[in-house]
This record gives sequence, structure tokens and C-alpha cells, in this order.
Amino acid sequence: MPQTTRDIRVEFVTSAPLSEAEVRTAVGLVLDGEQVESADISMAFLAGQRMRALNRRTFGLDCSTDVIAFGLPHPGRIVGDVYVCPSTAQRTAKELGISEQEEVIRLIIHGLLHVLGYDHPEGRDRKVSTMWRLQERYVLEFVRGGDE
Repeated sequence: MPQTTRDIRVEFVTSAPLSEAEVRTAVGLVLDGEQVESADISMAFLAGQRMRALNRRTFGLDCSTDVIAFGLPHPGRIVGDVYVCPSTAQRTAKELGISEQEEVIRLIIHGLLHVLGYDHPEGRDRKVSTMWRLQERYVLEFVRGGDE
């Protein structure tokens, strides 16, 4: 059986409604579910202005966004950076009538699935895509796990 080697770094550049342990649990849930043994994942939580600057620098879009993820090529190991904007998540959570924590978990999982190579279409088909269904399964699993 291969040895599991995972390095998960969490950086709170701004506050988030989760502890470092909860972030690690969410990342581990997805890596376990996707049977990823070897990974180097960085999770960073950025304020709106920093997320806007990253979005502008990376994609040429001059606006904040909720999550940006980069999968980095590395033979035999999953390597990636995920950036989450809690203030954007807070607005979305309010619009959807859900907790801010649940929305941040959704963004962590969404970004991590992108790092793992999943993608989704834009528009209407986004919420019926394989990636979206998988994301929502992991969100539900995390939320239920917290209630036990």
C-alpha cells in the first residue's frame, strides 16, 4: 500500500469563519474521496482587494471573485494553490440563505476539485455538471460530519 504524504498549508491573510483544523478536514475529505495519496496543497484566505488584484493579474478581470485555484504540474504528486475570499462568500451565503461557513467550505472544495483536474461549464449547465454534483456531495458530507 502506498504511503500517504500530504502537505496541507493554511494561511489566513484575512479572517475566515473556519478554523485551520476545519480547513484541513475539508481538504482531507476530498483527497480521501478522490483517493489522492500524495499532495502538496496551499489554502489561502484573502480579503476582497487582494483577491481582486490576484484576479486582475492572473485573468485580466478587474473584480473580486470567490475562489481562484491553480493546479501545478508535478509528476506523481498533486500540487496546487487555492485562494478563497471570505467576504465574497459572506455575500453569496446571505443571498442563498445559508451559513457563511457552508459557503466557504463549498469554495474550498470547489477550488480543490479544480486543482484535481475537474472543470465545469459556465451558465445553466454548471449546476448539473459532474464537478458540481461531486462538490455538493463533499459539502454535504462535511456538514453532516460536523453534526455527528
